[in-house]
Amino acid sequence: MTQHARLDASNSSLTAPTRYVEAANGVRYAYRRFGNPTGVPLVLLPRFRGDLDTWDPELLDALAAERELVLVNNRGVSSTAGTTPSTIAEMARDIISFFEALDLRSIDLLGFSLGGFVAQDVALIRPDLVHRLVLAATAPRGGPGMHGWRKDIADAVRQDEPGAAELLYSFFKATETSQAAGQAYLGRFLARADDRDVVSTLQTRDAHYDAVCEWGIPDHGALQRLRGIVQPTFVANGDADAMIPPSLSHLLGGLIPNALVKIYPDAGHGFLFQHNLEFGRDVNAFLSV
Repeated sequence: MTQHARLDASNSSLTAPTRYVEAANGVRYAYRRFGNPTGVPLVLLPRFRGDLDTWDPELLDALAAERELVLVNNRGVSSTAGTTPSTIAEMARDIISFFEALDLRSIDLLGFSLGGFVAQDVALIRPDLVHRLVLAATAPRGGPGMHGWRKDIADAVRQDEPGAAELLYSFFKATETSQAAGQAYLGRFLARADDRDVVSTLQTRDAHYDAVCEWGIPDHGALQRLRGIVQPTFVANGDADAMIPPSLSHLLGGLIPNALVKIYPDAGHGFLFQHNLEFGRDVNAFLSV
């Protein structure tokens, strides 16, 4: 890492303070903003039931070494006020209100899983806002096999209080190497000692799953929306994602006009936490073009 890219200890994923901003829609959003303040900021939209602290700190710091990051909880999620909506369209409008509150007029956007659904809608609704797009372990609206998750995965992630066992089962491949990587991730994401985010509510869980199911209603015509994503797009997934099959990553890459697809080996839905440094390098390289 070059000297100019080093992160100061007070400007890292483990120490960046939680901030709040009230948007024109009346929602008080919780967010963190840190990293190398050069160029276009990278906004990260989290997964199903995800919050400011469910990201991998090691991945975040790898990204923040080269650009400014903005982490945010959308309406009703964890420490952000309000009630979580049950459609992706509403979530996209809500996060656009947050961008307006921070006067973010040009961003790169990384969406993970459900966050990738929202990122697609943002790119379509506000094409001039999004410079480059990263879609991690996510699926297109109306894609095959996305009308809800298979029962064992849905049961694991929809528990009232899912723990380490459920996360390892649903996010990591059932191999010794992938499970070990999952254990390492669990240690890293619990490393932040102070100012941790609050856990999302059961209302958020239910609204998020309603949104997943509505997004996944089979609709061949809805797939054509992807041709409207004009931004250069990096699509990534693990080769054994049990929540969103990698075939849907290839579908995204085939329908988005200017897309690059990479599938990471021996990995599930949490590939970006298993291959965190490689994924971080790939994203930084993609965004720096």
